[in-house]
Amino acid sequence: MTVPALAAFVATLSLAILTPGPAIIACTRAAAAMGRQAALRYALGLAFGASLWCLASLFGLSLLFRLVPQLFVVLKVAGGLYLIYVAVKMWRHAHDPLPASAVIGGPGFRAGMALNLSNPKPALFYGAILLSLFPRLHGVAGPALVYAVALACELTFYVAVNALMSTAPVRRRYFALKSTIDRTAGALIGALGLLLIVRH
Repeated sequence: MTVPALAAFVATLSLAILTPGPAIIACTRAAAAMGRQAALRYALGLAFGASLWCLASLFGLSLLFRLVPQLFVVLKVAGGLYLIYVAVKMWRHAHDPLPASAVIGGPGFRAGMALNLSNPKPALFYGAILLSLFPRLHGVAGPALVYAVALACELTFYVAVNALMSTAPVRRRYFALKSTIDRTAGALIGALGLLLIVRH
């Protein structure tokens, strides 16, 4: 394992995290709706959920997907259906005022983990990047370092998005356009869930 390989891993992972997907959309909306403190646990759950796909890839899950493609299809369909369920809830409640409990506690750590675990494609991403950058990764120390770097990247970006999108100007804008923003976010998450199901 070399420093340039780790730097390439961080750069590639950073671009992948910031590519608009259901987790970033959900993190953005939660921070604007509930504020930094209330949405922080959700952001942390998103980060840990994403990092678990790295851990799974280190243990060979992406290889298992290649050997048993039906398993990947099942997980894709289940994940896509979960994203569509989240999207329908967002769409249906777009006009509802935000409950006080949401502002105080937010959707929570487990909800964040569930959302990011609903998409198995990161396992293939992590598997591909790990094989290309660290082809002879074995033992305990190497995989542990890779996982620690992945978790640090995921935490950094989700916490940063949470902090940025929970600023007062952003939150004022959100509350002024809540129904439009919630329905747009719901439509995007639903579309991504549908794409997860139908795309090969």
